[in-house]
Formats: sequence, structure tokens, C-alpha cells
Amino acid sequence: MESTGPESMPAGEENRTVIALVDDDRNILTTVSIALQAEGFATRVYSDGEAALGALLSNPPDLAIFDIKMPKMDGMELLRRLREQSPLPVIFLTSKDDETDEEAGFEMGADDYIAKPFSLRLLLARIRAILRRSGGDHPLLLSEQFDDKPGEVLERGRLFMDPARHHVTWGGQAVSLTVTEFLLLEALAARPGVIKSRNQLMDAAYPDDVFVDDRTVDSHIKRMRRKFRSIDPTFSAIETLYGAGYSFNEG
Repeated sequence: MESTGPESMPAGEENRTVIALVDDDRNILTTVSIALQAEGFATRVYSDGEAALGALLSNPPDLAIFDIKMPKMDGMELLRRLREQSPLPVIFLTSKDDETDEEAGFEMGADDYIAKPFSLRLLLARIRAILRRSGGDHPLLLSEQFDDKPGEVLERGRLFMDPARHHVTWGGQAVSLTVTEFLLLEALAARPGVIKSRNQLMDAAYPDDVFVDDRTVDSHIKRMRRKFRSIDPTFSAIETLYGAGYSFNEG
């Protein structure tokens, strides 16, 4: 198992996709790390959020997996502080089965949430799905044949989206979105004024073999609105059509 501190990079990472694991359960760290390495990933492991934060910011991996309940700094606080500076894709992996925790995680910017006990096959599917959506030249994905290519640049009123660079601006000001938030917004902005149901939005942001429920989409939408309103308090481009879904209004 590879482990690193904030300033070091384990040998052999240069040509591999790097996953950071943050969990105080040593068995989870060992099991998941071995499984990921068997699939060709490089891993870095941390036993608490305090130890992980500096490393995630100074030497970012391609994706991170956090537990929620940890000593020194829990997963929620780690995500909050990370999101102040980084859109790094994050999956919550936790034994807590609480809708409040799940919603809070999504609203803070988590890209996915998996409860323990979990299937390694499902975890791998979600990791690959998020890496695909995040862009970048991930070696494990380049050899796979995917039909979806980075979309065209979108300009809708004050909104500008560049899928190839995962770049979003509103009125010329940058907005930092997670991978899932970006995919949801892109699906809405692609056809302004068209109502997209929650199921349609889930299809746009998640692969067919990953199940999410309605409140997951709602949490991501709330989070996106909050980000846009932090730079433009009058932002109202994402409209809720109660009982139907959401639409994007470029006017």
C-alpha cells in the first residue's frame, strides 16, 4: 500500500490515476487500497482529515474518498475546507445511514456518497464514472472505448461553460463546480427553457449502473444555486418546476 505525506509523491504514480483514501478504519484503507491497486490505480492513504488536508491541496490526487466519522478532523469539515480552494472530485464512504448526513455532504460539494457495507464493484464503477466526467487524461480510461466526448462550449446569456476545461463563468466570474454539478448544469443549459425531470438529470450525471434518488439531484441543485448566488445574488437561471423537474432560463 502506498502512503504519502503532503510533500512527497510515491514512486510510480506519474503514469497512474491516483486515488486518495481518508478513513480511520485501517481495514477499510487496506481492503480498498489493495482492490484499487489491483485495478491499476495508485493510492495514497490517510487515517484522519487533518493529515490529509494539506496533501490534498498541495499535491492533489485525481479523486478522493472520505469517511465521515474520523478523529481530529471529520470528513464533513475536511470537505468544507477542501471546497474553499479545490473542486477535487470526492466520494463519501461512510457507515452512517442518515439522510441528513447525505444531504449535507452533497450540499457541501461531494460528488457521490456510498454507505458501508459496500460493493467494491460498485465503488469502482462510481470512481470510473466520476473520472470520466472530470475530464483529463486518465491512463485507465484512455484505452476504453467511450462514445461520449467533451461537449462544445456553451454560452447561454451570462453563463459560459467549457466542458474540455471543466470551466464555468457567470457574467465573467469563475464558478467552481464539482463534476456532478457541472454535468447537471450542462444538461439543463443545453436546452434552455426545456423542463428536465430528475430522472433525466440523473441519466445525464450518472452511469446506468449507479442508482441515486431524487433528493440527490435536489441537493446538487441547491448547492449550485448557492455558488452562483455568492457572486450574483439575483441569480435565478435554474428554475424549479414543482412536480416536474428543473429548467434553465438564459434570460
